[in-house]
Amino acid sequence: MAARIAAHFADSAQLKLACAQSLAEPIARAIALMAGALRAGGKVLACGNGGSAADAQHFAAELVNRFEIERPPLAAVALTTDSSTLTSIANDYSYEQVFAKQVRALGRKGDVLLAISTSGNSASVVEAVRCAHEVGARVVALTGNRGGRMASLLDAGDVHLCVPHGRTVRIQEVHLLVLHCLCDGIDELLFGAKHE
Repeated sequence: MAARIAAHFADSAQLKLACAQSLAEPIARAIALMAGALRAGGKVLACGNGGSAADAQHFAAELVNRFEIERPPLAAVALTTDSSTLTSIANDYSYEQVFAKQVRALGRKGDVLLAISTSGNSASVVEAVRCAHEVGARVVALTGNRGGRMASLLDAGDVHLCVPHGRTVRIQEVHLLVLHCLCDGIDELLFGAKHE
């Protein structure tokens, strides 16, 4: 069992180091996109299912409350948290629409949608991406493997952060690190945050 656990740590560390090369530039672009939206009075909407829903909530909490420095709250909404909204949309329409209808209601031109799906094929997240474009919002897609259906929907002004791996657990581990990089970078661009 100890060897099995050590192998998990090693696999995760190796993937993170490999992704440092491939994801640094697109993460920097995503930070600039989000910081620009927030600076201009826009907001970041975040969505995903399962573990990705937890990641969306984690990210929104870090922006609204704080990450590592004291600073004003930033406008972010996790579209995964309102059980009445989610269940009414799923019941009256379909589960595929649970995030899309919220993007239509809350999203505006200049906002950014953080769309999280390890496969890139989550139907509800795919629909949210389509709606973000309809309302004039940009998309930061956080995916894995090859990006699935979401990859083909992205526009030139969007950013694709794709973890090149097939295992969901490894993808999710990198996703968390990416989210922390986004939070740190946003604080740096907006508030000059310096961390040791």
